[in-house]
Amino acid sequence: MTLSIDLNCDMGESFGPWEMGQDEAILPHVSSANIACGFHAGDPGVMRKTVAAAIRHGVALGAHPGLPDLAGFGRRGMDISPDDAYDMVVVQVGALAGVAASQGGRLHHVKAHGALYNMAARSPELARAVAQAVHDVDRSLVFYALASSVQASVAADIGLNVAQEVFADRTYQSDGSLTPRKQAHAMIVDVDASIRQVLRMVAEGRVATVQGEDIVVRADTLCIHGDQPGAVVFAQAIRRALERKGIAVRKVAR
Repeated sequence: MTLSIDLNCDMGESFGPWEMGQDEAILPHVSSANIACGFHAGDPGVMRKTVAAAIRHGVALGAHPGLPDLAGFGRRGMDISPDDAYDMVVVQVGALAGVAASQGGRLHHVKAHGALYNMAARSPELARAVAQAVHDVDRSLVFYALASSVQASVAADIGLNVAQEVFADRTYQSDGSLTPRKQAHAMIVDVDASIRQVLRMVAEGRVATVQGEDIVVRADTLCIHGDQPGAVVFAQAIRRALERKGIAVRKVAR
């Protein structure tokens, strides 16, 4: 059986008059796109154009719901209740599902963004609220969650098809969490270092932490951040490296 991995990228995170730019250049190299739904970034026009572009490239459509924090790009924690989280996710997933339908497409997956993603990876209550929201909108959607996190296990318990996610351009802590962006060495900016981490995670199911330990990870989908400088180079190089190793790049099966 051929080893495979889904390669996903966060997209549609601009506003107003819109040029594809980096998103357009990344789309040929990925198999799924996580599209901002207007809370942390994006707006209705950007959502429509990003969805249309992803469909043209044959890339799976994902909703990327975040906290209502445009100024902080959804990366600042907020004191929200599970009910708040549930409502935010229902509204954003529903909105992108409608946009997808208007362009002749259909949502494939949901992946929370930024602080919401990390909060739900730690909090069982928030994890359940986010996953339940996805389930209640469309239980056939694939749910992308940090590998081995509370969010992944809770979503599976609810009955969602969970894709365990690993990161090409982020470093890891010994508890399996991502190194906070405010800390040094949170981002991997060297392409070769990123490729080494990716190949180990996909082929061996292991990743080195900043503390120097090895931890076990399950890699169903691999994230590249589209807003990172050099994201196009990362996407191209990582896909080439995967294919040279005989690892197919394809979306997660529903």
